[in-house]
Amino acid sequence: MPRPDLHERLRESRAQREAQQRTRVRRSVTRRDGARYEVDGRWLIGFCGNDYLGLAQQFGVVAALQDAASRDGIGSTASHLVCGHHAAHDALEREIADWLEYPRGLLLGSGFLANLAVVQALLGNDDLCVQDRLNHASLIDAARLADCRLRRYPHADAEGALRQLRSVPEGAAMLATDGVFSMDGDIAPLRALMLAARMQQALVYVDDAHGVGVLGTSGRGSVALSGLSAVDVPLQLVTLGKALGGYGAVLVGDEALIQHLSETARPYIYSTAIPPAQAAASLTAVKIARREEWRRVKLRESIVRLRTSAAAHGLELLPSDTPIQPFICGSEARALAYATALEDAGYWVAAIRPPTVPEGGARLRITVSALHGPAEIDGLVDTLSRVRDRFGDDVAAAPAAM
Repeated sequence: MPRPDLHERLRESRAQREAQQRTRVRRSVTRRDGARYEVDGRWLIGFCGNDYLGLAQQFGVVAALQDAASRDGIGSTASHLVCGHHAAHDALEREIADWLEYPRGLLLGSGFLANLAVVQALLGNDDLCVQDRLNHASLIDAARLADCRLRRYPHADAEGALRQLRSVPEGAAMLATDGVFSMDGDIAPLRALMLAARMQQALVYVDDAHGVGVLGTSGRGSVALSGLSAVDVPLQLVTLGKALGGYGAVLVGDEALIQHLSETARPYIYSTAIPPAQAAASLTAVKIARREEWRRVKLRESIVRLRTSAAAHGLELLPSDTPIQPFICGSEARALAYATALEDAGYWVAAIRPPTVPEGGARLRITVSALHGPAEIDGLVDTLSRVRDRFGDDVAAAPAAM
């Protein structure tokens, strides 16, 4: 029997995505100025990035990058365990561990790699990983890579998590959850999940990519906001590319966990360390995030303004107190039509479609930053209201999809 033709399979897959309006198109940013992006020769006000505190272009952060690059070059040249580990990496790990009140940190190239590292290094095929159904794709892929038993519970359902933990009583167990869910913007019920895990002797792991820098005292994230400590949540993930404006990720945990990961996690051992200059820039960003509370105050005020204005216009956003403010459209066609109309008016908002979100859950993922001013927020809401009034559920008359 002949093997399947891969190119024919690709053509069929592409045709199916086109029929479902699920094709993906990259947009190239030429320049960026605060919350404004130049795309295809036009300046747009961006409400789709994750630079929540406005640190990606902050002067001190950029200066730290330039100074370190002039001294250390643009690359680390090797993995951490060969010759790529730099004093700047050490300093960043220590600063973040101190900020979040954990014994030790471990720097990796991305949050995706960090999640793969954690689950692969800690669990095997006789073990159990219990996860929220809306966890980030990297956590799901991590469990598959580890070849452990993956069980998923209904979103934010601590009793469901407990049932799943009880369903496989043998083997080591981990309860892994996002701290802030990247597509819904809500916060995991971490106290209840911690109690469920404690009852079943499971390790709690929190991916707080969208929480650290934004939530809790001094921006320490969803774990601190929930009143939990390193004892309750022995391991958590901090990404450097969201509120901190850079790139990479740091795992924080106790000495034994971090040492084990540094010696056994394949994504750590076999990846080139991030450039020391990037680590130096992130270190500066962390220090700014720790001390400049006004950024979080401004961000919270902007979130409240957006939600209040949306409610006044009859626009229903998903419940969220975080910078992620989703507007559910339902169909892919409607989400694309709304996003295109907003772009025509000068606003860049991402249309998120399945499989990134559940079927029927296509949406505009509006994200707020400390960079946004009141006029920009009001302008977005006014424009979205007019788009809603113009098209509603009828997308036949909508602009061509992006």
